[in-house]
Amino acid sequence: MHFTLHLTDHCNMACSYCYIHKKNSGTMSMDTAKKVIDLAAKSREGSNGIIFFGGEPLLYKDLIYQTVEYCKWKQQKENCYFHYKVTTNGLLLDEAFIDFSIKENLFIALSHDGVREAHDKHRVDVNGEGTFFRLSGVSDALLEARPYSPVMMVISPDTAEYFTESVEYLFSRGFKYVISSLNYAGNWTEPLLKVLKREYEKLAEVYIRKTLAEDKFYFSPFEVKISSHINRETYCQERCELGKKQISVAYDGMLYPCVQFVGEEAFSIGHVNTGIDESRRLGIYHANEEEKESCVECAVKSRCNHYCGCLNKQTTGNINQVSPVLCAHERIVLPIADKIAEKLYRKRNAMFIQKHYNDMFPLVSMIEDISASNRKRQY
Repeated sequence: MHFTLHLTDHCNMACSYCYIHKKNSGTMSMDTAKKVIDLAAKSREGSNGIIFFGGEPLLYKDLIYQTVEYCKWKQQKENCYFHYKVTTNGLLLDEAFIDFSIKENLFIALSHDGVREAHDKHRVDVNGEGTFFRLSGVSDALLEARPYSPVMMVISPDTAEYFTESVEYLFSRGFKYVISSLNYAGNWTEPLLKVLKREYEKLAEVYIRKTLAEDKFYFSPFEVKISSHINRETYCQERCELGKKQISVAYDGMLYPCVQFVGEEAFSIGHVNTGIDESRRLGIYHANEEEKESCVECAVKSRCNHYCGCLNKQTTGNINQVSPVLCAHERIVLPIADKIAEKLYRKRNAMFIQKHYNDMFPLVSMIEDISASNRKRQY
């Protein structure tokens, strides 16, 4: 089970470009954080994920430190385990926090939209100034300490033209894991969707070139869509399970099935003081599980992201109503991903086959890379 702690009330998932904000009265207390951990400990489902969420979560470093300490105490006292994750814009990411993340095995993801022309469109500080140049040293420090840290980028209508350039820039900076998401709520006109398609086609060439060069890298959504065909059964099993595997906790202790629902009483599934309301949680889960009316006859519905209730809620206001932009995006990216896979498979490319057909590849790859990194530090 994963528990997302909303450390403040001034932003939710729709605010993808939230940066340094002033603290306000809506901040999670340590007492509430402890109750979240107590609730997680009762699940007894292996290691529980604790995700620190903002606004910008590093505005609340002390709360993060204290929560991790409480988790460690809880682990010693009871038969429970925790792991941690934070996604940050990087402006407050310093050496001390990076050292803390290594010591406590806290996973750090960096939000970065690529080249300056794209990044500074939306990634700004309280003065409205772009933050591109301020992240250069941050990226270097993070990757030096944690070479496998992913970078999270958002593609908006006004940054689509820089998509390929931005991805290549992030790879050149040293990131091996680039996870791109579309701003589905943006004003995606037909001409802009054509731009997006053009960029995906260019990115396909980048993907093929890097794979043939035996580079180890991850680029979503291509990886996900390729996997949705090769591992179709597993992919279907891992579809959105709203409220079943992840719970979002508002700063005031209210429980919700996912980040997009925080603050909406109709979707509340309990409170840290009283626990999870299983009937409400299952009711929302089953409502989301129903096939969407607009998707019944779709040939690619088993590989599409239309089942994501959180995304549907964000874009249409209804968990069972799919955004036309989502449909357009899936129709663009799926054929391109399939052409990539077909070309590399026909070549019997060893890197591609290992990556997508060998379940042990991620583990073997990680061991190889850690060994190489250790040898590099010795010299």
